[in-house]
Amino acid sequence: MKTKSNPSNLFSRISLVFEELFIFLALLALVLIFSLAADNFFTTRTLVAILTQLPALTVVTIGMTLVLISGGIDLSVGSIVALSSAIIGVALTVFELPLLMAALLGIAAGGCAGLVNGVLGSYFRLPIFIVTLGMLEAGRGLAYMVTGSQTIFIGPSIQALSLPLPGIGVSPAFLIALGLVFISQLVLTRTVFGRYLIAIGTNEIAARISGIRTEPYLNAALLISGLLAGLGGLINAAYLGASDPNAATGLELSAIAAAVIGGTSLMGGRGSIIGAFIGVLIISVLQNGLAQLGVSEPFKRLTTGLVIILAVLIDRWRSRR
Repeated sequence: MKTKSNPSNLFSRISLVFEELFIFLALLALVLIFSLAADNFFTTRTLVAILTQLPALTVVTIGMTLVLISGGIDLSVGSIVALSSAIIGVALTVFELPLLMAALLGIAAGGCAGLVNGVLGSYFRLPIFIVTLGMLEAGRGLAYMVTGSQTIFIGPSIQALSLPLPGIGVSPAFLIALGLVFISQLVLTRTVFGRYLIAIGTNEIAARISGIRTEPYLNAALLISGLLAGLGGLINAAYLGASDPNAATGLELSAIAAAVIGGTSLMGGRGSIIGAFIGVLIISVLQNGLAQLGVSEPFKRLTTGLVIILAVLIDRWRSRR
């Protein structure tokens, strides 16, 4: 027997498609503005620089988007990136482990941090905001302890992950991030897991009444966010060629801004991985464009803050509509 489609769900999907189209047009407009304002912006060199910087923020934003859709928030991703990078650096230089094993240790550390967030937030019912805020401080402190508060230079062994491939022009890290974008979009829109996340974010009490055990899904969202932040630590270490305990400071704010710009609601129950990726592109183009215009670092931070506020205002407008 065929099931009838829900008109509200159909309207929501159509609305998301139009929003993604609008966001993409905004990205093109931003590129046009910087191309006219900066002499060397619309060049292959700038494009390669943007694509090289994208992967870490992209993978972190994917995890953040899933958490936001479920009705939570993860403030710890920047510190988890730093912790994962620190563990990878120590594993490679001090213990001289193979690159694959060091990478797996770093990603596993991110997963452990995400699991702690998930268990405390979903099973112990502690506020996710407070739990991840605590992990933000704990993760950064562990990163300092692991590295001895020093930058660890890894060398060229890991940098191949962030270097453009011959004949392709993009790095393996970018290809990994792009693949995760499409896989995550399919998981969100075509699987029970994704639909349950949306249902829980829309109304957790109603989801419980309908028979959904919300704890495993909320826990899984934060676990995935931690694993992807661990992967972000690997990509960040490859990009820098070093493990810096100060790395990724404020990355959580950029990830939240990219997700919300891409159509994800801070109230939960609504979002798109493709839209969030376009949001990442907007953030990256904005930062690179301002840098080419010679804008000072304080002004760039001010601009990023204003973008976050604008994204929140747009989210509130969408919710009221």
